[in-house]
Amino acid sequence: MGIRKADVEDWKQISLLLNQLDYPDTEHFIKEKVETFLTETNEELLVFEEGKKVIALISIHFIPQLAIKGDFARISYFAVDTNIRGKGIGHKIEEYCTDLAIKRNCERIEVHCHSRRTDAHRFYMRQGFTESPKYFIKILPQSD
Repeated sequence: MGIRKADVEDWKQISLLLNQLDYPDTEHFIKEKVETFLTETNEELLVFEEGKKVIALISIHFIPQLAIKGDFARISYFAVDTNIRGKGIGHKIEEYCTDLAIKRNCERIEVHCHSRRTDAHRFYMRQGFTESPKYFIKILPQSD
């Protein structure tokens, strides 16, 4: 089938893909997160389906900018099943998201990719991304 918008019924397969990215135990809350993505106008959650099985996912956020004419797009999660990597699926999904970002008047796409994900770094470089060396985060306390 190829690339399509995710739907709520995809939550189990999305959880399995996130587990491959070292995000375990998402099955407890992922269905609710998928539902949220589906209702937000500045968010896209896309999957790549083959034989009625979700084998890849990407989430992209469109972030309006105040001081820059174009907006930003940010990839937050991008996973291709480990058994299928290297077959061009990631390339197709990233290009699809690039087209979405252009249509949404974005001037750039950002992605945060942990330093340990060296294979992913090579993929992003092949896709035309360049490294931006500083990224700061602040961990916030969570309510129960």
